[in-house]
Amino acid sequence: MKGSSDNRYIVFLGAPGAGKGTQAAGVAQTLGLGYIATGDMFRQAMEMDTPLALQAKSYLGKGALVPDEITIPMVLENISAPKFKGGVVFDGFPRNLKQAEALDKALAEQGKAINKVVYLKVLEAELLKRLGGRWVCRQCQTPYHAVDSPPKVKGKCDKCGGELYQRPDDTVETIKKRLEVYFAETASLIDYYAKAGKLYEVDGTGGVDEVGERIAVLLKGL
Repeated sequence: MKGSSDNRYIVFLGAPGAGKGTQAAGVAQTLGLGYIATGDMFRQAMEMDTPLALQAKSYLGKGALVPDEITIPMVLENISAPKFKGGVVFDGFPRNLKQAEALDKALAEQGKAINKVVYLKVLEAELLKRLGGRWVCRQCQTPYHAVDSPPKVKGKCDKCGGELYQRPDDTVETIKKRLEVYFAETASLIDYYAKAGKLYEVDGTGGVDEVGERIAVLLKGL
């Protein structure tokens, strides 16, 4: 997956449990691109004292969603960093139409644009199965799954030895609600990128390597 362009920008879309985080991080590493995940960005903001970080903290501390007015400038500030000059793989951003339009505008002002949008498509029944068995390390946030990717020692993280726990929002009822919200919020986003001719659907079922191979074929030559 070597590219000839000086700047490459790839967006990963997918419902909770679709595996977009794993695949997006893998593509960034393979292509030698920057990787921006809003979750990581917000966690880093908790340790910083920049004006934007302080604004984000006021929402994160209450467990509330950080509004677009703060999220968008934070992402745009990140992609302007020298380490991202070759391009970026976005995970979890844009999340809605407003964010997508802001990102396109900011890139266009620099003579750049999103190259491809990878939409990992997974049926709801499969998403419920994946999310219902999910466990996360309290210390390093590494995810595990009771069936698909269990830890070597039950209840302990392979990487740091931290305690694994199941988030309270990983119940079936809560997961269904989260999926409803996600699909309602991203429907216009998917349509936006489809009309721009940049949306590519990838079957997200199967193992990590299997799905990764499908994505590699899609991004070949980028």
